Amino acid sequence: MEQSMEPLVGGSTQNTRGVGESLVVIEVRKQLYLAGPLIAGCLLQNVVQMISVMFVGHLGELALSSASIATSFAGVTGFSLLSGMASSLDTLCGQAYGAKQYNLLGIYKQRAVVVLTLVSSVVAVIWMYTGQILVLFGQDPEIAMGAGSYIRWMIPALFVFGLLQCHVRFLQTQNIVLPVMLSAGVSALNHVWVCWLLVYKLGLGNKGAALANAISYLTNVSILALYIRLSPSCSSTWTGLSKEAFREIPSLLRLAVPSALMVCLEWWSFELLVLLSGLLPNPKLEASVLSICLNTSSLVFMIPFGLGAAISTRVSNELGAGRPDAARLATRVTMILGVITGTSVGLLMVLSRNLWGYAYSNEGEVVGYVARMMPILAVSFLFDDLQCVLSGIVRGCGRQKVGAYVNLGAYYVVGIPAALCFAFVYHLGGTGLWFGIMCGVAMQMLLLLSITLRTSWEKEALQPKARVSLRLNRRHRNIQDTHFQEEEPLGI
Repeated sequence: MEQSMEPLVGGSTQNTRGVGESLVVIEVRKQLYLAGPLIAGCLLQNVVQMISVMFVGHLGELALSSASIATSFAGVTGFSLLSGMASSLDTLCGQAYGAKQYNLLGIYKQRAVVVLTLVSSVVAVIWMYTGQILVLFGQDPEIAMGAGSYIRWMIPALFVFGLLQCHVRFLQTQNIVLPVMLSAGVSALNHVWVCWLLVYKLGLGNKGAALANAISYLTNVSILALYIRLSPSCSSTWTGLSKEAFREIPSLLRLAVPSALMVCLEWWSFELLVLLSGLLPNPKLEASVLSICLNTSSLVFMIPFGLGAAISTRVSNELGAGRPDAARLATRVTMILGVITGTSVGLLMVLSRNLWGYAYSNEGEVVGYVARMMPILAVSFLFDDLQCVLSGIVRGCGRQKVGAYVNLGAYYVVGIPAALCFAFVYHLGGTGLWFGIMCGVAMQMLLLLSITLRTSWEKEALQPKARVSLRLNRRHRNIQDTHFQEEEPLGI
């Protein structure tokens, strides 16, 4: 039966054209079902830190500046790293679920929790000296010390954030996404009340706003943990704590480290633009407009991010199940969806270019500058949209090491040098900085597209089987060794 269905998956024959079209519609529905809640969940998760900074903003200019810098530093050194490492579960859990090795999902999740907790401990030490580090890099001492105080109170949030990412990936790879969205919504709503209580009622000020992040993340992860523990849909994938979580950690790191590099290399390049904007003439205007552009880009980025998470799940599930044609179809569908969403959002950005600046400022100079930047942002978003879904395909295949090399070359060989050239050689200012980073995004998209089009899906479908077989062999050897050690005294 499976052999007779294989031609239908690709829709490669004329007499099955109608069936092929129906499979495309089914695939679109699957991806939209996954992407919709994931987009909403990501937006709601990101709102938490934004709300904290908004509460701090009412405490004074110094408090706001310190919290903003601390939040940026936390993202670069901590949250991006943990998010990237957790994305290795997109491959491991997704392929194990497709291969119906359900018990592996719980083990992979626990193993990731162990690794991310250890990494968080190292990052926490760095955060303890954030103030001194910022002063070393020339930041205003008063602002730097304020940022150092704020980020120290965010250390509990660091540990909980790692747990949250592991739980989200565990559910996402099983196509369970509605609880992810609902728990993020409850946490975001609860965060407003928690911030008010800690900042104003208990009088903790900006320290309370930082601590509120941990409480809201803990609320989120607690809801998901209860769901995993009590829901029948997770009864086969979560069977309780296991000692196996402490074994084969190097095998997880072989995926987690490249996964982190994929995320961090891209994240860091955009943060570098903010630093470079301070070196331009009229740095206040340039930094303000660039911040608006980055906030806008981050907001709309949640759309392709959701699509990328959806295709990562679809590809990993199909490859794990040994269905290369289905993985190929899913890839084609998501690229079409990427073009549609990228074009639609880009067009909306162009049409609203004269109004968008007023959401951030009433100064005509800022609004006019933002209006000139919006068409560039629209083109950049189209490239970013496509690279994001293509990155999801790479994660689904487990080729994060290739993705890391792509991002390194695209952003640090092409993007950042081009930004420096446009901004400081051709004197295009902030527009030049964004032109340069857009070159990097375009290069990243083209390289990932080339890799995807040249992918042998039949070979990729063999990788999950090899990974599972290797693990089962290791487990069998461990059982034999244990049995031998237990029996040996009887023979003496």
